[in-house]
Amino acid sequence: MSFFKKTKKNKACVIGLDGVPYSLLKDLTHRGVMPAFAQLIERGSLHKMKASLPEISAVSWTDFMTGTNSGTHGIFGFTDLKDNSYDLKFPNFSDMKEVTFWDTLGQNKKKSIIINQPSTYPARPINGVLISGFVALDLSKAVFPRTLEDTLNQMDYHIDIDTLKSRENHDFLWEELSKTLAGRQKAFDYFWKEDWDFFEIVITGTDRLHHFLWDAYSEKNHVYHQKFLDYYRQIDQFLEKIITSFQDLSGNLDGLYILSDHGFTGIKQEVYLNVWLEKEGYLSFQTSSPESLKDITPSSRAFAMDPNRIYLHGKDKFPNGCLNPEEKDSLKTEIAAKLENLEYLGQKVIRRVFDTKDIYSGPFCAQGPDLIVVSEYGFDMKGSIKKKDIFGRSNLQGMHTWDDAFFWSRNHVDSDLSISDLAPILMSRLI
Repeated sequence: MSFFKKTKKNKACVIGLDGVPYSLLKDLTHRGVMPAFAQLIERGSLHKMKASLPEISAVSWTDFMTGTNSGTHGIFGFTDLKDNSYDLKFPNFSDMKEVTFWDTLGQNKKKSIIINQPSTYPARPINGVLISGFVALDLSKAVFPRTLEDTLNQMDYHIDIDTLKSRENHDFLWEELSKTLAGRQKAFDYFWKEDWDFFEIVITGTDRLHHFLWDAYSEKNHVYHQKFLDYYRQIDQFLEKIITSFQDLSGNLDGLYILSDHGFTGIKQEVYLNVWLEKEGYLSFQTSSPESLKDITPSSRAFAMDPNRIYLHGKDKFPNGCLNPEEKDSLKTEIAAKLENLEYLGQKVIRRVFDTKDIYSGPFCAQGPDLIVVSEYGFDMKGSIKKKDIFGRSNLQGMHTWDDAFFWSRNHVDSDLSISDLAPILMSRLI
């Protein structure tokens, strides 16, 4: 007869809330909209966290899952340029140059179940289950193992909402948010029963709601204000279910983590960086109505790509580039200084311009932008080449922020926290 009790093996669970800012969580918990999360804050530590640079999901989630930055994993945005070309490409999971932390877990015989992880399309084999999140075009290629496609279809599981229609039709947006959240909940119920070491589920409806209806949060008399709060009550109820399930499984909350990939705020003005570069004499096109960057003139010294990336037009990087390598540092300093003085109706527009040699590390740094422009809250950086004015507005209401993401864990962590710091924290729980 053995006198030793069998100990439970460590497990870890991550809940991702795409685009949910620290400030919003603090507000909604204080107002009683999210009581489960309010209790969680009392039982652990809620940290304000920095997102990636640029502060977009394609980069930030890749920073998260690799524990590195763009210079190492090779993803610089939702779009990029083909090598020595002005042709656009759309990087996907196959273009990522670094292993994920769940790859490392798999090498250590740990099983992972990943549900709706952005920037993992097409899904590739792991020790466990991977369901890709946006941008995923075909469910059959978004699932590993492929045999799970029928199971997800039976759940009426949807990867994402119809963003184009939801942007124009807000009644339709609410229907889409409800449908996709219901699919996440069914997937959680199904896969939670499996044997696993690491479990992750990401909710992306929060990001969509903020882009299209941020005003419904910020304006208490907005026709959809109550619906906004009710949606977060649903999120809170789902969180409570996961929290309770994890505690029942593990005996405590050690190993539970909740995070966002960037923050959010309302838009005052969109800022079209290529128009600014044109007006300052750094950029010109061969036509008054350029269709793509192929129309750039050889004398152009810089151009921008969405959302806030500036590339110097170097001879060593672009077919018609005009800059020699030794000219780049002084030009970066000049552009950054001018941008940091940009104002709109007396308001400072740019918080900081980062030289990417100071923020990226790794073998792929040269493939990325030269400058990253981080704005003050409310000024949404854009890379359109078709606008004529520096400032303008579209029907988007919310924009990403860099320094207002969040991370909750049972234990306190370093106060100067970035999303790329999380992978080692998660792996230390399991390896």
